[in-house]
Amino acid sequence: MDAFTVWAGVLQIATVLLALALLYRPLGDWIARTYTSERDWAVERGAYRLIGVDPKAEQTWQSYGRGVLMFSATGVLFVYALQRFQAMLPYSLGLPAVPEGLAFNTAVSFVTNTNWQSYSPELTMGYTVQLAGLAVQNFVSAAVGIAVAIALVRGFARRGSGTIGNFWVDLVRGVTRLLLPLAIVSAIALLAAGVVQNLAGFTEVTTLTGATQSIPGGPVASQEAIKQLGTNGGGFFNANSAHPFENPAPWTSVFEIVLMLAIPFAMPRAFGRIVGDDRQGYAILTVMGSLFVASIVAVSWLEALGSGTAPQLAGAPMEGKEQRFGIFGSTLFAGATTLTSTGAVNSMHDSYTALGGMVPLINMMLGEVAPGGVGAGLYGMLVLAVIAVFVGGLLVGRTPEYLGKKIGPREIKLASLYILVTPTLVLAGTALSFAIPGVRSDVESTSIWNPGVHGLTEVLYAFTSAANNNGSAFAGLTANTVWLNTALGIAMLLGRFLPIVLVLALAGSLARQTPAPSTAGTLPTHRPQFVGLLAVVSVVITALTYFPVLTLGPLAEGLV
Repeated sequence: MDAFTVWAGVLQIATVLLALALLYRPLGDWIARTYTSERDWAVERGAYRLIGVDPKAEQTWQSYGRGVLMFSATGVLFVYALQRFQAMLPYSLGLPAVPEGLAFNTAVSFVTNTNWQSYSPELTMGYTVQLAGLAVQNFVSAAVGIAVAIALVRGFARRGSGTIGNFWVDLVRGVTRLLLPLAIVSAIALLAAGVVQNLAGFTEVTTLTGATQSIPGGPVASQEAIKQLGTNGGGFFNANSAHPFENPAPWTSVFEIVLMLAIPFAMPRAFGRIVGDDRQGYAILTVMGSLFVASIVAVSWLEALGSGTAPQLAGAPMEGKEQRFGIFGSTLFAGATTLTSTGAVNSMHDSYTALGGMVPLINMMLGEVAPGGVGAGLYGMLVLAVIAVFVGGLLVGRTPEYLGKKIGPREIKLASLYILVTPTLVLAGTALSFAIPGVRSDVESTSIWNPGVHGLTEVLYAFTSAANNNGSAFAGLTANTVWLNTALGIAMLLGRFLPIVLVLALAGSLARQTPAPSTAGTLPTHRPQFVGLLAVVSVVITALTYFPVLTLGPLAEGLV
């Protein structure tokens, strides 16, 4: 690979990092003000009256959790109904109702902020379903994630309180003050760059060879903006962000990468502001940033290396990658989308080299905490911080404390259950796909198009993506089957809401405590030692959990 290509890739990464550095303080401060302000906007007061909520009423963690679950369950039913009645809706484009199993999977997918798509969107969903169902969930599912993260931060910040905020207020403010304004500005920028925004339906054109082709339009720019900002990832077109109508140029690809990383990387700043110690935010940011850079360097190096005869003859492993973006534009996007819970793609991860494709898989297995999805990344990293403080306390023989809150048996049990949920879903789902005779026969004959070790990796990737609410896929897997629609749907539901319930329980437990003053034995959680400990804990938990199955899949394929 020539020096110009390498330097162009370095420049892309540097541009993204510079943009995130410039956004960190103003965006993080705005997020903190959004959730600590005592003043409600007029439109917000109207929303509270409409849903019958007292914005001044505080909630216990149980009440807050019930709000999350009730709202999300309603969202699943609504999106499912829209799909089933699609043929009767305006702007259906003549498309039929979505089949039951696929409608269930899709409804769960968008409500859980996963946006896994077992279908071709432009050939399956009309504009009403896309706008009223999927795009709306892109906003509110992201707002739910941020709300849960803020609830946990309040748990650390409050003193002897039995409450952690009001879910409905946090939900509304997340949409009105954060996601909607940013999405409008971003959509205008994408529209100016050439991203499609219309209700034109299908346009028949004659190609250069004289054939006829149907070119789909649609309200793409508006959905593309919130898809990236909310770390949702569901594409308007089947090719996702590799489609020129969604991502027309190399600079728009960089812009979309910044969009998906902006809020997750700003959340530590909001955390530091709310708990009253900016140094704590910088410590979390350092861990997130270090893991992010390490992942991007790893996947870029492995793909640029291009091991194998065909890639070396071609100059690089360009199968499944856009010439517009090249190796480094593709790997930067792949790393960003799997280190967050976005799942959007501008290249096909299934076509990466065996070891290169393993890196996006590991990114999700880390728990998507570097920086993770909007809200989910911060609360995931804070749970790991609780584990790290506990480990540090064991090493020095002191009672573990984090931000003055004692980490006792209840807190460590909740944190331990949190980190066990996703691996259990991933490994159980993958194992059952091959252990049940009838299911295995269907998976091997219908779903897997690449038999052998790579086929195992495709199934492993699917369950890892679903349970971590990512939504990207090794696209060689046909997932629109009874088994995978059901199993992946269950993995998405449990992978989203079991951790949320545990996080809210942890928030409630912490909020009830009165902070203890620091002593000589207190582990400082803003210094390099703790940053290193937290990074090691994040990686070791993943390594111990997933290494055996990785040796059966991508490692076995890559080291042959």
